[in-house]
Amino acid sequence: MKEKFYAYIVALQNTITSQLELIDGKAGFREDLWQRPEGGGGQTRVIENGNVFEKGGVNISAVHGALPKSMQAYFGVQEADFYACGLSLVLHPVNPFVPTVHANWRYFEMYDKQGAIVDQWFGGGQDLTPYYLFEEDARHFHTICKQACEKHHPDFYATYKTRCDEYFYNTHRQEARGIGGLFFDYCKATDEMSMEQWYSFVTEVGNSFLHSYVPIVKRRKGLPYTAEQRTWQEIRRGRYVEFNLVHDKGTLFGLKTNGRIESILMSLPPAVQWKYDHHPAEGSEEARLLDVLRDPKDWIVS
Repeated sequence: MKEKFYAYIVALQNTITSQLELIDGKAGFREDLWQRPEGGGGQTRVIENGNVFEKGGVNISAVHGALPKSMQAYFGVQEADFYACGLSLVLHPVNPFVPTVHANWRYFEMYDKQGAIVDQWFGGGQDLTPYYLFEEDARHFHTICKQACEKHHPDFYATYKTRCDEYFYNTHRQEARGIGGLFFDYCKATDEMSMEQWYSFVTEVGNSFLHSYVPIVKRRKGLPYTAEQRTWQEIRRGRYVEFNLVHDKGTLFGLKTNGRIESILMSLPPAVQWKYDHHPAEGSEEARLLDVLRDPKDWIVS
């Protein structure tokens, strides 16, 4: 399974980066190959200062070795070896009317001292973080997510949409990071779902990513914007940074397993503001966004 999924994310990285370069029309992805001393490595691809994307990354990695003691405590296990691979992407557009997007699809194995697999699971998802709310865009993103889920289980969209709303939430701000999408983790073999079936589901979601995001980018990338709207974008990016550094499990895993720091922090936007006690004008589009972020919404009405 690990070889199969790794081959999938290698191909997916190529597909996504080539499509994003076409959309940007100016910037290309710089690639860094890196090795982890304890075992494994990855391919980091970063785009910067483009027509559409101010900064973004589409990274793959496959790391292995002894599970660090801090992660042993986290997983509640004794000494063990592990293998983890995945693709992680974050895109921060120039135009504040184009939302930031994040996605991740990953696979994990844990082994006993004899090298036998004692645990394995998939995880991942994709979520949208707009700075200005276009309900058409929100419905489109969630519709693509729902369609991918429904090919595999009738309850997956409702379950993983709720988990996404719960996970990507800045509890210290009492607001969501964005308008959600899907989040799933610890997807293990059961009587109902084999690992092969989980593989089919996760790759279905991964393959849906460009369909969920690219039409939104094309609709919004040419809209004119003001300096004030750009400032709002940078203030909201600050909330994105807060989530990634305070709450995100993927960031924690990378730091605890001696991952490549440049790849881990690739998700951080290039220009950010923190204004003291900032509140948008009542009744403004900025305030309307905050109203939605305080109370997660169902974007698809059955």
